[in-house]
Amino acid sequence: MDIAFLLFPGVTQLDLTGPAQVLSRLPGARVHLVWENLDPVPTDAGFSILPNATFADMPSPDLLCVPGGMGIADVIDNEAALGWVRRAGAEAQWVTSVCTGALILGAAGLLEGYQATTHWAWHDKLALFGATPVHARSVMDRNRATGGGVTAGIDFALALTAKIAGDTIARTIQLALEYDPAPPFNAGSVEGAGAEIVAAYTDRANRIAPDRITRLDAAARRLGFTA
Repeated sequence: MDIAFLLFPGVTQLDLTGPAQVLSRLPGARVHLVWENLDPVPTDAGFSILPNATFADMPSPDLLCVPGGMGIADVIDNEAALGWVRRAGAEAQWVTSVCTGALILGAAGLLEGYQATTHWAWHDKLALFGATPVHARSVMDRNRATGGGVTAGIDFALALTAKIAGDTIARTIQLALEYDPAPPFNAGSVEGAGAEIVAAYTDRANRIAPDRITRLDAAARRLGFTA
């Protein structure tokens, strides 16, 4: 199974590396990190990841996975990148995303009429691209599989592994990774974190990418999803 992850500047690396660690253990899996060239790609964590395939190298993966990050608006505005997602998704057996990668899938026209999820702060924007937003760690709708924000990518990947290869293999991978989360704080959801922490996150996001929402709205209009 050829598994292609879109790797792009500004990606949230755990959106990619968490699911890649799980899905790479599928029987016969070959993982491809795909970008327009093979230069190091900077992530939002301050380090870069090397792609190992270009768009031309990987036109028709069996499984497409699009991670998220603050760089998604640039991807949506990049004709070559969005075009590759659109073409690869049209042929793939599985079309998937983690976090705000769902909005890239949506912009490529791959979520119209499908249920999907994404990071809580962007959840309402799924409807811009014809998707039906569902609040869940992972959502499966036919051959579309989407994960919520960042760490939900591990849950999404285990659920997808079970769909593809069965529960036993998924459970074995979970044990091998000792994925048994016990966080020190109940702050992993809006409800648990509370208004003060939510406001602090929102303020930080506004400083990092102040135009992120307006660019997404403009892309939906430009691509013909909204008037």
